[in-house]
Amino acid sequence: MKYRSWGLLLALLLGSMACRPTLPAGTYNATKSLVADQAMVVSPHPIASEIGVAILKKGGNAVDAAIAVQFAIAVCYPRAGNIGGGGFMVIRQQDGTTDALDYREKAPLKAHRDMYLDSLGNVVEGLSTGGHLAAGVPGTVAGLLAAHERYGRLPLRELIQPAIQLASTGYAITETEANRLQNFQEAFRQHNDTPNPFIKNNWQTGDRLIQPELAQTLLRIQQQGRAGFYEGPTADAIVAEMQSGNGIISYEDLKNYAPAWRQPLVGNYKDYRVISMPPSSSGGVALLQMLGMVESFPLSEMGFHSPAAVHLMAEAERRAYADRAEHLGDSDFYQVPINLLIDEAYLQNRMSDFSANAATVSDLISAGNFNVVKEHFETTHTSVVDAEGNAVSVTTTLNSNFGCKVWVDGAGFFLNNEMDDFSVKPGVPNQFGLVGAEANAIAPSKRMLSSMTPTIIEKNGAVFMVIGAPGGSTIITAVFQVFLNVVEFGMPLDEAVHAGRFHHQWLPDQIMVEKTALDSLTRQTLTSMGHTFREVNSMAVIKAIQRLPDGRLHGAGDPRNPDDTATGY
Repeated sequence: MKYRSWGLLLALLLGSMACRPTLPAGTYNATKSLVADQAMVVSPHPIASEIGVAILKKGGNAVDAAIAVQFAIAVCYPRAGNIGGGGFMVIRQQDGTTDALDYREKAPLKAHRDMYLDSLGNVVEGLSTGGHLAAGVPGTVAGLLAAHERYGRLPLRELIQPAIQLASTGYAITETEANRLQNFQEAFRQHNDTPNPFIKNNWQTGDRLIQPELAQTLLRIQQQGRAGFYEGPTADAIVAEMQSGNGIISYEDLKNYAPAWRQPLVGNYKDYRVISMPPSSSGGVALLQMLGMVESFPLSEMGFHSPAAVHLMAEAERRAYADRAEHLGDSDFYQVPINLLIDEAYLQNRMSDFSANAATVSDLISAGNFNVVKEHFETTHTSVVDAEGNAVSVTTTLNSNFGCKVWVDGAGFFLNNEMDDFSVKPGVPNQFGLVGAEANAIAPSKRMLSSMTPTIIEKNGAVFMVIGAPGGSTIITAVFQVFLNVVEFGMPLDEAVHAGRFHHQWLPDQIMVEKTALDSLTRQTLTSMGHTFREVNSMAVIKAIQRLPDGRLHGAGDPRNPDDTATGY
């Protein structure tokens, strides 16, 4: 079936949207830059963005819209949108009060620090990334329900209903998703022994993806709340799936899972107040560290992507990621020295050995083994500002594309492979090339460290920017650079998001750079200073909203993901 438009699909789902011009199946109006008067949603898929805006128009607030979008992307963005993973949410209400919700996955009770090592103490390749043993206890459903209980305005059933309808009736997949599904057929077949909607010989743009099992799971959540996922038939399906593949998530793990409300991290950069996520995310700490390290330098005078600016920012990134490896983990299990790490004097001291003329050698900052960084950008992000001025920044993930590739038979969703985000063996890099220490070692019921960086930025007491991204270890540096592109280099938001990026994460000791980001002369100058480069096609995928001086909202989706969409009114 070909929809006359994807807007018509949502009219069927919500009963409140007018028909739009004819589009081929699988083709959507993925608007990358939009200015609106009152409200804005930027998400990874056009359908999800429209659902979020429709919720706002029905009287929902920013949290309601974010929740509806999260359930929707569990259907229409299956490689990263999820109910089988976890995430973080940063909230700023119109009156300036803030909150942060940690619904990161947890290690199962049967997990232990050496569970991915062989008898000689070596890491067993692939054990923490693929298959049942790679999955942590999912937190998404508990987190979204907790956010609704504290801040929601519309009934929960209205926020989940669009996703139920979308899963039941199906939708036409985009070219990007068709290619992604096709590329992972071998992995789907390797880790699943029963048919499921994702296993198909030849996915094409416009093919209809119908997910009846997922629709039933969402219906149970709609009708029973938390018990509809963590107990009853859904819990039965998860535990049975675990038992079929030597996984270790139990009924007790599911029943005991609880999200954690946390105090947001808050810091200042010149005239801006930065509100971000504390551990078990490393994003807020590292972002505030990098901003604090560069604040006293004349970045705007150096110029965008000048050798001096790139050198300074890369050196700040290097030091922040060295601290990340040593000091950051789940604060419920490890006393993270947050106040020390973001202290102004400490950050000035971190830059005391900075040379404007030469790269620092990472081994002189700290030591560790490392491999080549891989490219994985399977997290996703949503930014929302409603007409009242409430703002939400939410990042969610399965970790790799389609998580551990295990589809829960009878429940209709993929499980995460977040266990790889622990320090499987201290000093040994994970799939993103990140190393860690005891702070992030595996322990039962512990949350693994994340790079997700949902962030809200104020200026003059009002929301200035809502920002976040998928992109593994490159999330933090992308948020860092896009913010500076706007406030230091004077770029409009869409240009700031589109601009090429670079990334340094301490180990490996190199600048990862998008192929067109830096010109040859800049690279030559930086090479002469001691930097080395590794080219990649793309990095993190920013989704951001900026309040303009006249009060209007500028939403920007990232061209790095063809399906990113800004929608508003």
